[in-house]
Amino acid sequence: MRILIDMDGVIANFEKGVADGFRALYPDKSLIPLEQRTSFSIEDQYPPEIRPLIKGVYCSKGFFYNLQPIKGALEALHELSLRGVEVNICTSPLLSNPFCVQEKYDWILSHLNSEWARRVITLKDKTLIRADLLIDDKPNVMGVEQPTWEHILYSQPYNQHITSKRRITWQDWKSVLNLE
Repeated sequence: MRILIDMDGVIANFEKGVADGFRALYPDKSLIPLEQRTSFSIEDQYPPEIRPLIKGVYCSKGFFYNLQPIKGALEALHELSLRGVEVNICTSPLLSNPFCVQEKYDWILSHLNSEWARRVITLKDKTLIRADLLIDDKPNVMGVEQPTWEHILYSQPYNQHITSKRRITWQDWKSVLNLE
């Protein structure tokens, strides 16, 4: 079995990184709590004058490198690998952040190791990669090809409106993937 696992919002806590960075820079401004988010794009629910402030946080140097792992993600990756599952981290670069790609690789080296860094696939169109499963928090992953993988939705508040896909978290991954 070959599984592609997204990075931001699945193994690295993008939402917490934005919230912490925003609060540090703009303590007088408030963010919509994650539980109330209804849009995948974090800035979509904000008025136009707040959007550049949010974008400035996730486009800053050090943002991706300093993201915290999502609880249980690293342990699950290691266990999947030990069970003989071929796992690749498949992440899209944020082109508006010139530090993004290097910081994502550095994050993998820091939180996992060089073996995992060799398993990273960085591209905008995940439909180009052949696999059995894609675990991703983005509600709709589209591209130029018909995917060979089943999209399993990593459950987040902003994707709860999607009911047509299997869902997964790092607390229930073994049962969702039938690996208990």
